[in-house]
Amino acid sequence: MTDIRQTPQDPDGEPHPDRLEGATSPGSSTGAPGRPGAEQESPAQAEDGNALEEEGEIAADYLEELLDTADLDGDIDIEVREGRTYLSVVADGDDDESLAVLVGQDGEVLEALQELVRLSVLAATDRRSRLVLDIGGYRSRRSVVLQDMALAAVREARETGERVHLDPLSAYERKIVHDVVAEQGLVSESEGEGAARHIVVSVPQA
Repeated sequence: MTDIRQTPQDPDGEPHPDRLEGATSPGSSTGAPGRPGAEQESPAQAEDGNALEEEGEIAADYLEELLDTADLDGDIDIEVREGRTYLSVVADGDDDESLAVLVGQDGEVLEALQELVRLSVLAATDRRSRLVLDIGGYRSRRSVVLQDMALAAVREARETGERVHLDPLSAYERKIVHDVVAEQGLVSESEGEGAARHIVVSVPQA
């Protein structure tokens, strides 16, 4: 049986610690809208947030049907943050291996399934989606690998002074690498087209 859960969100899309833990952060206001110190979301923010929540619900319904058809049990978590919808499918209990068939080798099935979910949102809303789908914690584990890959490229670029070419990655994975390289003070650029698009890491020119 599939269970769909939504993470409480602030208007800016981040999980609200007060709702999750029942605590009030220093300096926060619990006053009614319009009172001094009370933060109000703009109509545009509310509209964007509602659209992302709708997107998550449509995607979750699609995934629920798919899991039922495949006779797989899993829980679906929906989270909206940083202007994007994130869906995570986890197996009942701790047996994420049961969902491995939906991930495939090197995440190929997961990437294809993510595109299908995005298409289901497009068909229902006539809006293109940038939602991110994770299954069985694959993307979390992959993120660690990508960070190590980025750091290794940074070290090589510093030691040799040469541009370091990485293997082709998806747009989502390239962003993770770009962020790590930027944190290290180096330069990263995407080169190539389609499936050959990859990142090149280099030392900033003086």
